[in-house]
Amino acid sequence: MIKKIILKFVLILTAGHAFAQTGGRSLVRVELGDYHGDMKKIQARSLDVAGVDLSKKQVDLIVDSSELKWLKTAGYRPVVVSVERFSAGPDSRYQNPEKVEAALKQFAALHPNLAQVKSIGKSLQGRDIWAIRMTQNVKVEDPSKPHVFFNAMHHAREVMTSEIGLDIVETLLGQYGKDPTITRWLNSYVVDVVPMFNVDGNQLVWSQDSMWRKNARGGYGVDINRNYPYAWNSCRGSSGSRYAQDYRGEGAASEPETQVMMNYVRSIRPVMSVSYHSYSEIVIYPYGCEGQRTETREVVEKIGKELASKLKKDDGRGTYTAGTAPELLYSVDGGDIDWLYAVAQVIPFVIEVNAVSQGFQPNYSRWRDQTVEAQRAGWKYILGRMDGSSLYGQIKDPQGRSVQQAKIRIRSADGVFSQELRVNPDGFFNVILNPGLYRVQIEATGYSSEPQVIKLGDLRTPFEPVLKKL
Repeated sequence: MIKKIILKFVLILTAGHAFAQTGGRSLVRVELGDYHGDMKKIQARSLDVAGVDLSKKQVDLIVDSSELKWLKTAGYRPVVVSVERFSAGPDSRYQNPEKVEAALKQFAALHPNLAQVKSIGKSLQGRDIWAIRMTQNVKVEDPSKPHVFFNAMHHAREVMTSEIGLDIVETLLGQYGKDPTITRWLNSYVVDVVPMFNVDGNQLVWSQDSMWRKNARGGYGVDINRNYPYAWNSCRGSSGSRYAQDYRGEGAASEPETQVMMNYVRSIRPVMSVSYHSYSEIVIYPYGCEGQRTETREVVEKIGKELASKLKKDDGRGTYTAGTAPELLYSVDGGDIDWLYAVAQVIPFVIEVNAVSQGFQPNYSRWRDQTVEAQRAGWKYILGRMDGSSLYGQIKDPQGRSVQQAKIRIRSADGVFSQELRVNPDGFFNVILNPGLYRVQIEATGYSSEPQVIKLGDLRTPFEPVLKKL
């Protein structure tokens, strides 16, 4: 009797694992009559949303028997796509933490003048989280070079995303000196890639549950991409239940992985970033709470839509759709791109790769190469946009010394667009803008500049303001 009570308690305590072991979960597909209204109801129930097909207004859910019953009772008609134990790992050719580490170190060994590998911090269970930095003369620090950041696998089961991260590295390093565009990018910019962020969660994907999404906190896990401090727990865009797939954690930035990512971003200060997820064939830009738009939406959303237009769908019919998370999926609070934009001054995007027919772990032989090749158009567009309309330079005092704690204020001639940014501590700045006329002014401790009108075309434009003492 005591053994039965203990067993019952363990099954309740580790509900997610229990379903994985007993085969009690199903992947179901639901057609939504009122897409946004129904998605809010689904999110309110903390159901595990796997992905969506926007064109068909369908959502894929991973549910247990009680959740399946609720869907039917609520009037939905779930179609069971598969019933699996979810215990075996994905195709063994996909990446695990050890493979990623080995691959990055090999790339750096083969290209010592272009690539450096470093651990940017430790996961909850003490695993290294690896990043690679790529640029010409990589051993020489050059603060004038802007950074572009790519990361993959916030969510452990999304195994295709690490393949894309490694393909970015392999393509850039392999084509340097051969492809003039790639050569110019690595000569001009620093490209940073974290191919596998959620290393503990990915280990669980291989050892315990192929549908594991979160980190390894306490056997229940925290969704790292609901744990960032900006707007954390602010708009019902995450769950306070430990066993929900979007559990936000006990507090903002409570997870070591979240802190590692924030510290790394602060150290490299990227201009733009892309975070790879799966699946739904969409591009997401901030903000994650309903009704909010970015303060520089004229720039951010334009780039997001152009990025989506470069990405072909898996069936070859059309391209990805761009929008905010509430527009395309549901509200998200505590997400990385909101923190990146609002706090770290990055122009960030999420790309959800692959279609519902491929899912989280597509057939490797059929889809791996096709997916990474299709995604090249996206990350190449981001790097190419760095060459486009923007303002860059360094803030210096009258004696030619870099000025710290400076701000740059930008307003379009028509008054529609305005932006204020903190300049990097070394005085350098790189601001992505649309072509047009702008009034630009610098403010710094003890100094200021006269407003200057600058015309931006389709290329990067240098700006060297003249500061005067106040």
